[in-house]
Amino acid sequence: MTITKTLTLAAAAAAIGCSGVAMADSHGGEEPQDQALVILTSGSLQTQGMAMILSNAMQQQGTDLHILLCDAAGDLAVQGYASAEAINTPPSNPAGQVKPESILGMLMENGAQVDVCAIYLPNSDHEEGDLREGVGVAAPGPMAEMMRDPSIPVYSF
Repeated sequence: MTITKTLTLAAAAAAIGCSGVAMADSHGGEEPQDQALVILTSGSLQTQGMAMILSNAMQQQGTDLHILLCDAAGDLAVQGYASAEAINTPPSNPAGQVKPESILGMLMENGAQVDVCAIYLPNSDHEEGDLREGVGVAAPGPMAEMMRDPSIPVYSF
């Protein structure tokens, strides 16, 4: 190998190594965080329940969750909302029956960020003060950034 090729390879290796340091530095030197965006719009009790159950499993596996509730699913974010009935869990689950809003509350207690769509409140009978404590109203710009970020998977129900 010639000296020119050796120097070129060394420079390329150094550049690749420095880009990793720059990337780590841009994130405050922390490990990249496993994140997910769950968008729930369905009014179906089973769909809401499955979305919450899967979100819970992701959170238990270390995923930082952001949940966006739109349309009929936005009701889950309203203080005092209660589903008409509970859903049965699989026989292997000791819970027996669960309600989506209960799992949502548990997810929030464990750090999930929950927002309603920006158009939920203006198109419902609710106001921001009707939302559960800790639930926000999503702004389209930051939400679009999250949806476009290739490192954040988006799951829709």
